[in-house]
Amino acid sequence: MANGGPEIEQLIQLLARLPGLGPRSARRAVLHLIKKKDALMIPLSAALDRAVSAVTTCEVCGNVDTRSPCHICADPRRAESGLLIVVEDVADLWALERAGAGAVRYHVLGGVLSPLDGIGPGDLSIDALLRRSPDFSEIVLAVNATVEGQTTAHYITDRLAGSGVKVTRLAHGVPVGGELDYLDEGTLNQALKARTEI
Repeated sequence: MANGGPEIEQLIQLLARLPGLGPRSARRAVLHLIKKKDALMIPLSAALDRAVSAVTTCEVCGNVDTRSPCHICADPRRAESGLLIVVEDVADLWALERAGAGAVRYHVLGGVLSPLDGIGPGDLSIDALLRRSPDFSEIVLAVNATVEGQTTAHYITDRLAGSGVKVTRLAHGVPVGGELDYLDEGTLNQALKARTEI
């Protein structure tokens, strides 16, 4: 049952679509925004307007930024890095950056192979990864420890076989079924240091 006008209800419905927010949390967030209209709602609206026109996907790695190539790919300290870390999603890239992965470069797949969901190799940026692979001495497959993640890792490993590039994965310290974005920085950092060859 609607307690506000259609604009308020639409705002609640849109916020409820965000991860971690259900209808009740969205309603509380909207009420807070309304109470703090000048301090929060107006600046948030302006920031969203700016982000819609400014945010783009990096043509090199797949990160999201306000420019392409992104700040990570344009960083001259990373230009000579022979280490490429392959992740499923931008959230995983950001998690590794928070953990202090170092002056490495990234490649965002855009998901994982999932035949049940109709996601095949052509739906991911695997071909772009294969084109980039000769520029690196090591590729770390930092995919989630799920069935789909491991299937994707094996598929990429098979495609890179014979290329002369060392292929590794994160250590098993990452819990099975876990997702990188939910791990603490220490665990991620240790898992990256203890990576193993596939």
